[in-house]
Amino acid sequence: MYIGLMSGTSLDGVDGVLADIPDHYAGGPLTMPAAVHVPFPPELRADLMALQAPGHNEIEREALASQTLARLYADCVAKLLAQTAVPPGRVRAIGVHGQTVRHRPELGFTRQINQPALLAELAGIDVIADFRSRDIAAGGQGAPLVPAFHQAVFGQAGETRVVVNIGGIANISLLLPDGTVSGFDTGPGNVLLDGWIGRHRGLPYDANGAWAASGHCCAQLLERMLTEPYLALPPPKSTGRDLFHLDWLAARLAEPAAARLAPQDIQATLTDFTAETIAQAIGQHAPGVAAVYVCGGGAYSRHLMQQLAGALRQYCPQAALDTTEALGIAPNQVEALAFAWLAQRFCLRQPGNLPAVTGARGGRILGALYPA
Repeated sequence: MYIGLMSGTSLDGVDGVLADIPDHYAGGPLTMPAAVHVPFPPELRADLMALQAPGHNEIEREALASQTLARLYADCVAKLLAQTAVPPGRVRAIGVHGQTVRHRPELGFTRQINQPALLAELAGIDVIADFRSRDIAAGGQGAPLVPAFHQAVFGQAGETRVVVNIGGIANISLLLPDGTVSGFDTGPGNVLLDGWIGRHRGLPYDANGAWAASGHCCAQLLERMLTEPYLALPPPKSTGRDLFHLDWLAARLAEPAAARLAPQDIQATLTDFTAETIAQAIGQHAPGVAAVYVCGGGAYSRHLMQQLAGALRQYCPQAALDTTEALGIAPNQVEALAFAWLAQRFCLRQPGNLPAVTGARGGRILGALYPA
């Protein structure tokens, strides 16, 4: 058995799964005896948010935040084991992503803060961490890493499928019937939506997209957003809060016409921006897609899913839209399960990246071991 832990760009908390992944696993459904979500305490979320940008004494602040984060990971592990009465000795390894605070592959680095040694000490289980840096060392983007996993669990259907992960950043995995896989970050998922509603309503996210649904999309603002150069870059490519943040949005709101928009209209436009960039990417790179499956927090936003459905009708009218629940895995469990799978790949000394996705010079064993 393996445990996967994921805390993503949305900064909402830790998703954890306990997964039964046999050594001979060759793809298809997986058994998950337990899944847990542990929300971030407000203080930790604020500390992690502050670390997204340079600031005073950030090395010490990062170290302290990573210790708190590791203890939260350990709490998640304890809850998973308690749910199932599985002893730590039955878990081969914990795969933990860490919390991204910088992602600059063009400069040769990515930074996921973590204290895997502390987690190994607290949990009494081997920990595999730091999955992205090996791919970057091999000339890759270090992201997205999930397409290989998506192919393993979702790509056995004999049809062209796209799996869309809408977390803080959105990424797509294109799964072709012949086993060919590609994928990349399409742009923002919830990151701008969460930031905007946080600024104007003091809420961590727009539940069901209700606030966005109360507004109206501004076509001019949307077109201005769609001129972002990142969107026109060819894959492999990846992005994060280093590019898409509220200062990025402020630059697009500087036009006089934008000053007359109500905050909920901007939220509506941001929702359409996320939907449009995902749909455009799918239409360009997988025009014959039969089905699109959404995972991540965005799958739980009714309004965002409606807008994505509408955008897909323009670019891929034949594509059916659903969430990964239809494939047997809850949308908020997919990424955590991916890191359990990546931990298994490390333990078996098998590559975890896809060079065609990340741009690395070849397949690499991802991660670093912190023994119990």
